[in-house]
Amino acid sequence: MDYGLTETQQEIVSLARQIAVKKVKPVREHYDKTEEFPWPVVEEFRKADLFGLYLPEQYGGLGGGCFELSLAFEEISKACGGIAMPLGTSSLGSLPILLFGSAEQRERFLPDLASGKKLGAFNITEPEAGSDATATKATALKDGDHYVLNGIKNFCSTGKEADVYVVFASTNPARGPRGISAFVVEKGAPGFSFGKKEEKMGIRANPTYELVFKDCRVPAANLLYKEGYGLFVAQGTFDMSRPGIGAQALGIAQGALDETLAYVRVRKQFGQAISSFQAIGHMLADCATQIEAGRALLYATARAMDAAMKPAIELALKERLPVYDAMRKLKTRRWTKESAMVKVFCSDTAMKVTTDCVQMCGGIGYMRDFPVEKFMRDAKVTQIYEGANQIQRNEISMMMIKEAASQGGEG
Repeated sequence: MDYGLTETQQEIVSLARQIAVKKVKPVREHYDKTEEFPWPVVEEFRKADLFGLYLPEQYGGLGGGCFELSLAFEEISKACGGIAMPLGTSSLGSLPILLFGSAEQRERFLPDLASGKKLGAFNITEPEAGSDATATKATALKDGDHYVLNGIKNFCSTGKEADVYVVFASTNPARGPRGISAFVVEKGAPGFSFGKKEEKMGIRANPTYELVFKDCRVPAANLLYKEGYGLFVAQGTFDMSRPGIGAQALGIAQGALDETLAYVRVRKQFGQAISSFQAIGHMLADCATQIEAGRALLYATARAMDAAMKPAIELALKERLPVYDAMRKLKTRRWTKESAMVKVFCSDTAMKVTTDCVQMCGGIGYMRDFPVEKFMRDAKVTQIYEGANQIQRNEISMMMIKEAASQGGEG
């Protein structure tokens, strides 16, 4: 399918594909088995300037957007969804700073994140606050020109390998959800340490850690936006980041299908290649169709989001405003519904496609020395993180109801 990519976008795809084929694919089995962080490959991402694809040129980025990041993320994920993760986790840590940070905070943190000199991470989840982020128990109480953080956050992707973390904690527990705030916490802050490293089903090349805050002093200057706006920061970030999960999921699905197609063309049963069996042919056709449908939805949504966001980012840079304020000034629409649709459709597609690929490959598809089972394991988490797909469906339906009400619809 020709999606009308610009020359720059075609170059991004070509470069990411080269890295995927030459640098990622040969080592994916090793990092999946050892669960080591793939620093040599991350260095290739840095050299290729992949970390700054979506960030403004003013901070050392390419000046692209969600679409450019999605193109690269999809290509790397075709080889390995786990090794691709640093691109996703670092963008998830950078986006709230871009969207809600002051001009000073953007200037302080984004250049190193754009270059990949530092990796970003994002952590809102707690043992008792997963899909229900309003149940946050971690606290950040003001003490002079600092906040003192206490609590445990878990399931932090990239874990202790990151350098800059966006963390959510309550600055006013009495206010419940309206008391939650967002902070930028840097590795090495006194009182900030790492707890348990999780043993995971998939994306094993990217470590997942528990973050521990014990009287951790964070400068008040690291508060993102305003006290009590933490859930706005989280939702605004997810509105922009969830298409990235769609891109990762589609890459995983396409990678599994590519491996499966190559196998079924040479695997023979009953004297013929199993690709000639109608049952296999129909499964291949369904997988390819579902992936292409997801890709069309992802690309259309990412492009529309970027077109809407570009004027807000330009205004924010010009007037040194938080991008969120510029969005409100320009009455920029939210993309909650569409980004959730992308995440749901693409991740559900990835799970179905990879499961079907294992089935088409038969016994060898279930074996660890054949790559298709790894794609299936990696696909599962795309239905879970950045909001489980059941929560995404809640988001979609609520936005539909609001839109219908605003348009005077009935029912």
